[in-house]
Amino acid sequence: MVISVVIPCYNVSKHIEDVISNLPDNITWIIAVNDCSKDDTDEILTQLQVKNDKLIYLKHAENQGVGGAMITGFRKSIELNCDITIKMDGDHQMDAAYIPALIKPIIEDRANFTKGNRFRDFSALRRMPIIRRIGNLGLSFMIKAASGYWNIYDPSNGFIAISNDTLKIVPADKLHKRFFFETSLLLELYYTNAIIEEVPMKAQYG
Repeated sequence: MVISVVIPCYNVSKHIEDVISNLPDNITWIIAVNDCSKDDTDEILTQLQVKNDKLIYLKHAENQGVGGAMITGFRKSIELNCDITIKMDGDHQMDAAYIPALIKPIIEDRANFTKGNRFRDFSALRRMPIIRRIGNLGLSFMIKAASGYWNIYDPSNGFIAISNDTLKIVPADKLHKRFFFETSLLLELYYTNAIIEEVPMKAQYG
């Protein structure tokens, strides 16, 4: 299968090289979208593109937010005729070792969309401040109620993968360009009758 990873990048000069170098070998295309970073992200990605034939480097002239960067990456993935698109953040808070588990349900036709579930990692949850824990639970409930996907437990998790057959019918102009990107994507997936499966993974909290 042709698999792409879209990495929205904003001021990630300290981490982006490690993120890219840790991706598994079966990734066909790495689509890095620089969302008008103010640090050295542009210089680093320009250098990495010369050394890595898989890396496609795209730049925004104006900051559009994580959703805006993902919409740009999604469109490029469709243009490249990919089968699956994965989203990974550029700040090294997502472990690429989970990618095989994330795409397996899509490859096996069990799901159209997968996402990480940090709430199965009870030891990490115990370390989370109580206020943040309550906030996450409240936000999760509201997203589940709005999207209709009551079976998901970590709706705001941004480590996701989607079948490009499904991606092609999601209206990009309906996706929120900033903080509520993941939520708006779930809302639009509901109208496509997409089947969603969660993949347990360790929580990482700074």
